[in-house]
Amino acid sequence: MRLVVQVKLLPTPEQAAALETTLHAANRAANLVARTAFEQRCFRNFDLRKHTYEQVRASFGLAAQAAQHVIKKVCDTYRTLHANLAAGNLGKPGSKRRVQAESKPIVFRPLAAHPYDDRCLSWQYQARTVSIWTTAGRLRGIAFTGSADQLALLAAQRKGESDLVWRDGMWFLHATVELPEKPVTAPDGFLGVDLGIANIATTCDGIRHSGKGLNAVRHRNRELRRRLQAKATKSAKRLLKRRRRKEARFAANVNHVIAKQIVTEAERTGRGIALEDLGGIRDRVRLRKPQRVTLHSWSFHQLGGFIAYKAARAGVAVIFVDPAYTSQECSACGHVDKANRPDQATFSCTSCGFAEHADVNAAGVVSSRGEIGWAVSHAA
Repeated sequence: MRLVVQVKLLPTPEQAAALETTLHAANRAANLVARTAFEQRCFRNFDLRKHTYEQVRASFGLAAQAAQHVIKKVCDTYRTLHANLAAGNLGKPGSKRRVQAESKPIVFRPLAAHPYDDRCLSWQYQARTVSIWTTAGRLRGIAFTGSADQLALLAAQRKGESDLVWRDGMWFLHATVELPEKPVTAPDGFLGVDLGIANIATTCDGIRHSGKGLNAVRHRNRELRRRLQAKATKSAKRLLKRRRRKEARFAANVNHVIAKQIVTEAERTGRGIALEDLGGIRDRVRLRKPQRVTLHSWSFHQLGGFIAYKAARAGVAVIFVDPAYTSQECSACGHVDKANRPDQATFSCTSCGFAEHADVNAAGVVSSRGEIGWAVSHAA
């Protein structure tokens, strides 16, 4: 399996200036290639290279390998765009968002990330430095740092390309590492997980990970953004810029903690993990305006991704099930009825009388569906 390790670069002012100049040149070249690809309707790497390679090298001072990576980056970006269009992620044909995406070439930010391979970037793990190609020549001895786990993983398992990233005045390298696949252990049952907003995750064992703290942080940040945007002074704009990723980092950390606890419990008890497949829920659900902000800030996809990759590293089976009517179905007898939910937190089956917290009951339904899905997909 592949993971991405982030390390922070510690360049001198001169080195940072050279890196910045390189990103500007690479992204200007990428914009030229993207326009050519759009006008020529040419999106294959080999074909696009014929149209743009010489011009990219001559006009932007890029080395051969850097020019190749610019063209490949453009092709990969168009491939992602076309995949999103085909999947309907940018709206239905004729919608405003889809028309905007289809009617103009892709544009890269001046400091957008740029990929490097082992010909352009070499690592000195013991010295904790890198040597990297720039338009000003090869820069050697750029220091980097990271957590002990990240550095150990990087030294032992790094393979493939690394991306040079500038973010909020800091420089990072995102390196790809390949870990050997751990065999999935045959599960002895499934730990069902119900994902929600009031409770971020609830397991069929009755453990609830409350979303109260996260929702309070989001509400506080939303009100602070509103006040700062209304104030619109230079200092307010500086504060907005400084805080813009703080909430996302906080939410990601909460999701990491929850995912680790769920995977650890499943591994300890020899069970797999059953999750709801909530893809497309934002398009399916219709809510009143005050609820839309809450739904659209709900990072269920990120939590599901964290659980999936942590489970893969631990050899724990993961299965995604249909979420339809999990909140109305009884985990004891299977009876489905809207009346089973007298209020948001309570489940009381009108058929067999079973009563439980609504989220715990839903997690039990997810667990049962996970067992059935696994049995069907792994039938001899």
